[in-house]
Amino acid sequence: MPEGVESAVRRSREDPNTFARQLFAGLPERYDLLEEALSFGQNRRWRAALVDAIAASRPRLVLDVATGTAGVALAVARRTDASVIGVDLTEEMLRQGQARVSGLGERRVQLALARAERLPFRDGAFDALSFTYLLRYVTDPATTLRELARVVRPGGTVACVEFAVPPPPLWRPAWRLYTRAVLPAAGMVTGGPQWARVGRFLGPSIEEHYRGFPVERHVQMWQEAGLEDVRVRTMSLGGGLVMEGRRRGG
Repeated sequence: MPEGVESAVRRSREDPNTFARQLFAGLPERYDLLEEALSFGQNRRWRAALVDAIAASRPRLVLDVATGTAGVALAVARRTDASVIGVDLTEEMLRQGQARVSGLGERRVQLALARAERLPFRDGAFDALSFTYLLRYVTDPATTLRELARVVRPGGTVACVEFAVPPPPLWRPAWRLYTRAVLPAAGMVTGGPQWARVGRFLGPSIEEHYRGFPVERHVQMWQEAGLEDVRVRTMSLGGGLVMEGRRRGG
């Protein structure tokens, strides 16, 4: 791993909240377009699967954590009759998200600044909760999942999208080539130096996360957080991971 990338991955582990704010603060204007590019055009499919899981529960109130520029929050509002609250820890992303929400005239989506590790909501406040690309940016994924589950009512749905590492022997080397060579170049061409930085960081960060938290451990953490009927769906040859479950007790 190049020294600069190794240093970034180390800092993302040591102080993930601060690292995430610094990483994403300069990206909001082109975030959604570049998110598609960096996921090789698959982010839209992964998000659709996430929204399907939320919509199937027919919620009235949904919390979208790590909402970014409100893409998932808006998609949930389009698919359901629910009111949606989106939270993120990066003010710049929320400002861009608010501009999108206001531009679309979507009154059922509200955005707020909050950390996933300490949500400012009462126990069981929401019928469903979604989160995207979150767990690599928190200090303790298991504790964070317990906090996410806390604000969901018994029987409510939790669903997420995360990047994943494809299996060997064929797809993992191809994925490594893509994340190590293509992503930084694509980021530079389409978004400049800051997106090139994201491209260099992404692949090593994902692999580092799954060394400590393989998919089986993710399932276990969900169950320990009080979630049941946990289902895992790998997509795009293993590059994307969609998970869903229900808050125990419903």
